[in-house]
Amino acid sequence: MNNITEFILLGLSQKKEIEILCFLLFLLCYIAILIGNLLVMISITCSQLINHPMYFFLSFLSLADLCYTSTVTPKLIIDLLTEKKVISYNGCMTQLFTMHFFGGIEVFILTGMAYDRYVAICKPLHYTLIMSRWKCDAMIAASCFGGFLHSFGQFLLAIILPYCGPNEIDHFFCDVYPLLKLACWDTSRIGLLVVANSGLMGLVTFVVLLVSYAVILYTVRSYSAENRHKALSTCSSHITVVVLFFAPLLFIYIRPATTLPEDKVFALFYTVIAPMLNPLIYTLRNMEMKNAIRKLWCRIMGSKDTN
Repeated sequence: MNNITEFILLGLSQKKEIEILCFLLFLLCYIAILIGNLLVMISITCSQLINHPMYFFLSFLSLADLCYTSTVTPKLIIDLLTEKKVISYNGCMTQLFTMHFFGGIEVFILTGMAYDRYVAICKPLHYTLIMSRWKCDAMIAASCFGGFLHSFGQFLLAIILPYCGPNEIDHFFCDVYPLLKLACWDTSRIGLLVVANSGLMGLVTFVVLLVSYAVILYTVRSYSAENRHKALSTCSSHITVVVLFFAPLLFIYIRPATTLPEDKVFALFYTVIAPMLNPLIYTLRNMEMKNAIRKLWCRIMGSKDTN
């Protein structure tokens, strides 16, 4: 039996002064996320870069980042100004499903990007054959399907639980671990399933990514200094994004089903900080992205001058 129709989110802090400061900070972060990821998406889509698999995946990664953070950050910003942070039962389950859906898509897209770099560096002669547009589209479709399976599993584990009260979630969004604490029955087995679905999936993916980049680093040893620098510059950006996303995620989901006070801080990294920094990481050291953004800016300014 479910006696809960709504949940109360305790948020990041109970002090009003800190909440106002956080409101300003995360409002600026969300604006930066919108501008940065939209700029990357539009710059790639409106240029020849969309025909390159690496940038094709990057445009979808920016879209996934944008959707992923939008499941959490807008409500976080609004709740920082409200006295009582309430979310309905249906709204809570919807947020849980969509957050894990877009988060799962991002994990699989990052895997696809690592595979693209592996083929480009370790099998350059077969690159155009292996990374054809049809295969890139198939990998994006597979990422969406994988994200759906992951999120549906989390959603199913949360929705079958009976919630009888209390209804206070010690977090700033709805997630499985905080919800397990509110369930009316023994959740030890459910907790193991959550670890298997989130923690082990994240750990296996992270290990695969590390192994792929270890192979890449071993391969580039025989390259000339110029080619080695070019290969490592593209890989270093991707490795930075992977570590920034996976490190806090694994801290939360790889352990048994318990919640810690530090979870809120680590959750901010993969819900807000990583989506904000990803556009900067991929553009600051990438001359092709810089040129694409510059051409887009010149095109916009040129159309204004014409009008």
